[in-house]
Parts: sequence; structure tokens; C-alpha cells
Amino acid sequence: MNNLSIQSGQLSSDTPHFLQAQNVAQQMSSREIADLVSSRHDSVKRTIERLVERKVIGSPPVVEYLDGLGRKANEYMVCKRDSFIIVAQLSPEFTARLVDRWQELEALSAKPAFDIASLNDPKVLLALLTDNVRKVVALEADNTELSKENHELEAKVEQDAPKVAFHDMVVVSHKKYNAAQAAKIIGTGRTRLLQFMRQKGWVTRSNEPYQAKIEAGLLDVKLGTFEHPIDGTIPTCSTLITGKGLTKLEALWRERDADLLA
Repeated sequence: MNNLSIQSGQLSSDTPHFLQAQNVAQQMSSREIADLVSSRHDSVKRTIERLVERKVIGSPPVVEYLDGLGRKANEYMVCKRDSFIIVAQLSPEFTARLVDRWQELEALSAKPAFDIASLNDPKVLLALLTDNVRKVVALEADNTELSKENHELEAKVEQDAPKVAFHDMVVVSHKKYNAAQAAKIIGTGRTRLLQFMRQKGWVTRSNEPYQAKIEAGLLDVKLGTFEHPIDGTIPTCSTLITGKGLTKLEALWRERDADLLA
């Protein structure tokens, strides 16, 4: 069997496809041998180099390729005889797998990629036409499914647009809102919102925020005082709702409306 090095790009563009396949089948790369024996490529290359040094096999041609990261690397192209010697050194138990692979390669190279003369057979033409129609139908089905998914995605984007706009308006802002301001944004009244926040465990019966909600960044407090005409200075505690908290409240309020409509 001819042991010529077939470098990438050596064959002219007008070389028949089946001739290229025959040439390629005369050699096997060190990377393919590594895959066949489930070994590292660098280990296979070292084995080849040791066998060359001992003059057990001839010096194989080196071919450049790009690895998975797009970096240049080298591999050896070995003939059929040398491939058996290499595998025997690496993993003798994989010799049968190597034989099977060579049979596959030689079977592929033994015949042209396509027999032009077969086009004169109406049965062949009908089979080709049927196969092409099947592929076109499958492609149209895939396109229909993709179009459906695109429409559903567009509808979802349109449906979520108000939520996204609300999120962008509120969360990006560092402003804090009192109950009246938050209720107006959500679309309800102050009393109803505070009642809702008590039900959800955000504030106490006196509408003061729970510490857990403050630590979660949903609520804050504003401490102050006012002068009572009889009791004098009295401390006050006002609940403030952060942008994050307002977004969460708005979502909970929408869930409440959905439950009421269900």
C-alpha cells in the first residue's frame, strides 16, 4: 500500500472525489488512533516517536491542524502497517477496533462517492426524488415549528413589556416611597396597600416594617418626631418602600388580582 503523505490542500479542486477518498484511506492520523484506543493524543505521539527512534516504524509525515481552542498543533499520518504496531504498543486489546476502522475506511475508498450511471435507472431517480421530498417536508415542518416559537416569544415579550418597564423604572431608581406613593404606583389606595402588606407579613399591626424585610432590602424606616400639644415631643416611625420592595409588592398585587379573577 502506497505510503504517501496527503497534506491538506495538496489535491487540486478538479480531482475526483473518489480518488481523494482512496488516498485518504491509505493513512490514519495519530488523533484518530488516540480516539480508537481511548488514549491521550500526546501519549500516542510519544509512542510513535519512540518507535521511530528504535526504527520499528518509518518516520511519518506531520500535518498541522487547529485544536479545539483554535491553536495550531501537529499530528502524525501513519500507514496501515505502522498503525497496527502503534496500537500493539499502546493497547493491544484495541487491535480489533483498529481492524474494523480500517475496513470501514477501505470500504469507503473502494467505490466512488456516487455512481453517475445509476441516474439512468428510473427506480434510483424515484428514490432520490422521494428522499428529497421527505427532506423538504421535514424542513418545512421545522420552519413551521420555529415560526410558532418565534410568535410565542414575541407575544411573551409584548405581554411582559409593562412588567419590564415597571421594573426598569423602579428598581434602577434609588428612590424610596411612602405607602401613599407606592399605592398610587401600584394602582390602589394607601389603606388597602397597608392592609395587604400586613397580610403578607411585611409590616406590623401598627404598620411598622419587620426587621427581616428591612434586611432583605424591601423596606426601610424613616425616624422622626412631632410636637404634641399636650404630650410634647413624640417619636415617629414611617415605613418606606424601596425600589426592590415596590417591584416585589407590585408582583404580589398582580397575583392577588389574578386569584380574584380566577
